[in-house]
Amino acid sequence: MLLAAPSVQIDWCWLHDMKVSELSDILGVPARLAIVATLARGQQLSFTALGEETGIADGNLHVQTRKLVNAGFLTRERVKGEGRPHTRFAITEFGRLAFRDHVRRLCEATDGPAIVSKPKVEAKPRRRSDPARVW
Repeated sequence: MLLAAPSVQIDWCWLHDMKVSELSDILGVPARLAIVATLARGQQLSFTALGEETGIADGNLHVQTRKLVNAGFLTRERVKGEGRPHTRFAITEFGRLAFRDHVRRLCEATDGPAIVSKPKVEAKPRRRSDPARVW
């Protein structure tokens, strides 16, 4: 037996228009977005650690990190140590700014433009002789 969904009316007026040109096509791919978001914490990660953190398979991780490096979002460093060399990735300043802009635009689409909130001003306590005081 199938149950009918309740009739709910949603007010979509709070959503804002968004143009494709406003979003990064590089970050439009979920795997790339996950890579950049993971590296945006400011740390360098090895290929293996980045794969473990994001859950992206090695083949896809290789392709997506190469695209991000070519676009200037990441840096790639080959580190030679004992045994075979390791590859480490870090986000560039350009990548960090592009990621923050991408997230900001998505937030604006749902929440509206960011408004700097004014600091709350505490109300002054009323004096005992205040006639508005009820008790």
